[in-house]
Amino acid sequence: MPTIAVTTWSLEQTAPTDLLPAVAPEGDVRVVRSEVPSPEFSRFLYASVGGDIRWTDRLSWSYARWQEHLERPGVETWVAYDRGTPAGYVELEAQDDAVVEIVYFGLLPGFRGRRIGGHLLSYGTARAWDLADRWAGLTPTKRVWLHTCSKDGEHAMDNYQRRGFQLFDTKVEEEADVAAPGPWPGAFPI
Repeated sequence: MPTIAVTTWSLEQTAPTDLLPAVAPEGDVRVVRSEVPSPEFSRFLYASVGGDIRWTDRLSWSYARWQEHLERPGVETWVAYDRGTPAGYVELEAQDDAVVEIVYFGLLPGFRGRRIGGHLLSYGTARAWDLADRWAGLTPTKRVWLHTCSKDGEHAMDNYQRRGFQLFDTKVEEEADVAAPGPWPGAFPI
């Protein structure tokens, strides 16, 4: 199978004051926590947001694996809605030592370029900083981090840096060159 070189950048914030919020987009855009663990909805978000940028890691997950993951303490999904339609999401995961990872973040293709992403990232990052307020037993967040890669959208890195994330690591690795699966075959033009 052919391979491609993929660059992965890891970025972090080490204090809540590092967050540089984006201006909220015009119109009826809301960000709501998906409080009821729903493997169907989470898989829909994952496949719809990442389908054109080769998110494939979770496509083979069983229903039970999705359910187990979503029920873990400190795992949260925040969804942006544009006039009631899901536009994108951010998934947070509490880790050891008061660290929260923004595991997944992105918009469905039809909602990109409309200033929703900066707002959603700002909102999700703020929720990473106050995650312990919603989960008994979690230590207050001391660090928020994420990674992006050369397969992600062309504006991803700029958005993270404009929100106050600082680069702390870069890696280049060879990966299998898989086709972008889309949320279903043929959903995106090549």
